[in-house]
Amino acid sequence: MPSKYRLFDRSKLTLLPLEKRKSLLSIDIMQEPALRSEFNPSFAKVAEDLKAAKESGSARILMLGAHVLRSGMQKYLFSLMEEGLISCIAVNGACAIHDFELAYHGSTTECVSTYISNGQFGLWQETGLLNDIVTDGVKAGLGFGEAVGKYIVDKKLSSADISLFAKAYELEIPITVHVGIGYDIVHEHPNCDGGTIGQASYTDFLIFAAQLQSLEGGVVMNFGSAIMAPEIYLKALSMVRNAAHNSESAVQKSICHFTSLVCDLHDLPEEVNAEPPKTNAAYYFRPWKTMLVRTVADGGRGYYVRGFHGDTIPELWTAVRKCCSNSNSEG
Repeated sequence: MPSKYRLFDRSKLTLLPLEKRKSLLSIDIMQEPALRSEFNPSFAKVAEDLKAAKESGSARILMLGAHVLRSGMQKYLFSLMEEGLISCIAVNGACAIHDFELAYHGSTTECVSTYISNGQFGLWQETGLLNDIVTDGVKAGLGFGEAVGKYIVDKKLSSADISLFAKAYELEIPITVHVGIGYDIVHEHPNCDGGTIGQASYTDFLIFAAQLQSLEGGVVMNFGSAIMAPEIYLKALSMVRNAAHNSESAVQKSICHFTSLVCDLHDLPEEVNAEPPKTNAAYYFRPWKTMLVRTVADGGRGYYVRGFHGDTIPELWTAVRKCCSNSNSEG
């Protein structure tokens, strides 16, 4: 039986081409990697752990929110990916949209206050291609991230060289997209199939969970994702720890000794190895209690660095450069 409630009629929508949109950001935001004169001491420890994780084959997981891409940090991430210091990337739906728009059109981001006034916010023809890309990907057995990366590479989009999805596809690094239906502008479009989007995103969740199976001795990092990252990480980690208890391998039975890093703008105390009480608003900042306390309580360690992505990612990259340089000189 169909729903007894009225559905919105998407045939009444008007979609405009991206050329009619005034975008706020272009590919000019891309920053060229450059060493910083100093960096937070926690990054030196994380850099050492990333290097050790690479050598041992343990997971090096990067989770991020869309503002990382909007800050022009792509080339710093490319460098870390090419050096094998990132083995999996997890993002939200907004990351896919910004990445695709930059690759396709060379610009992204609209003024919400301007376009919500006339009801045009998010309703751009070319952006809606993402829905078709994901649908075709599901038919081919692909997850969301792989489908988008493959399309950008295969179609040789004009700015594919600055696409995180394309770089991940070329390097065969899983990039998983974790979508909440109704969160993203492409869900407004008439060609959006909620079932297909859900299937693609769930495939990515299972890919992400499989990556966490090698987290023992590894590193998991979160730049700017207050909800998506800690929530998918928590559920996936529970899954792999549950399965590990049934493993015949002694190594796989323990997924406890790893490093977590959270970089955000919240003003947390210097010591973050204990969660705040429920009477403190910070208790409801999931990355703290989930990534820095609860999931590393049995042998891991967590670090928090406060700052804008335009500073924290270059600082981590600088720490990696100096860590590797010192290691090479000692060898």
